[in-house]
Amino acid sequence: MTRLLYFARETLISLRRNLLMTLAGILTVAVSLFLFGGVMLLSRLVENGTDRWRHDVKLEIFMHVDASSGQIAAVEKELTDSPEVKKFRFLTKADAYEEFKRIFPDDPALVNEVEPESLPTSFRVVPTEAEFTGSIADRFAGRTGVDEVITAQEQVDRMLTATKWIRFTFWGLAAVLLASSLFLIVNTIRLATFARRREIEVMKLVGASNWFVRIPFMAEGLVQGAIGAGLAFGLVYGLRVILTDLVKDADNLFTHFYVTSGDAIGIGLVVLLIGAGIGMLGSAIGLRRFLEA
Repeated sequence: MTRLLYFARETLISLRRNLLMTLAGILTVAVSLFLFGGVMLLSRLVENGTDRWRHDVKLEIFMHVDASSGQIAAVEKELTDSPEVKKFRFLTKADAYEEFKRIFPDDPALVNEVEPESLPTSFRVVPTEAEFTGSIADRFAGRTGVDEVITAQEQVDRMLTATKWIRFTFWGLAAVLLASSLFLIVNTIRLATFARRREIEVMKLVGASNWFVRIPFMAEGLVQGAIGAGLAFGLVYGLRVILTDLVKDADNLFTHFYVTSGDAIGIGLVVLLIGAGIGMLGSAIGLRRFLEA
């Protein structure tokens, strides 16, 4: 218990002694990890939203909510008989309701207000060739009982390409900032170690082990990384709320785009681990010049 109190006291003293460097390190870690977490969150949003399209689905035929069984059967028969259709899947009202619950898992009030009967049935269609997408859509658009036909492959391909470049750009920026935060933490630890070099020499002369000397400095780096990562965690969760609000107000193409609280928390935990790791790594590097391995 005495040792723990000593380590905690020494860590706090060292953090206060180099306050500006400590704050700079924390903020750099926070910004870099926010960029990293934001890219992961955006990627998750796109993966969730394009899941059905990434499995070769080129268009979706939505029936009217009150479409008769005969109208549904007619569309199903034409899809079955069409040589341009490779396969299709019929989604019942119950299927649509299950997907609605999956899209809005964090809005139980909205889910409770919606009944399966108020949702439309639909057909998810995979053409034999991608170029048949337009002709199939034209054939069923305006058909009796059909509400709308969504063909989103081109837009989704564009979105996936844009997301890929955004991901690379932000990961590059995050890598640069993480390297900067590591450099700042290393310098902070080195300054703290240099300021206490005489004290360290005395401790080693009286028999203190290298690990006994290291622990307060490693704790200092861990605190910097953890606080910065904690700030990034909060920012990532805030971004999740903003993205959820944006896609709710978007058009039909984006109605299936969502990111859950579980996604944000999972990404946040990864961010926390990376932040703690950066802090510990920075401490280890900063101490190498002053202590024997």
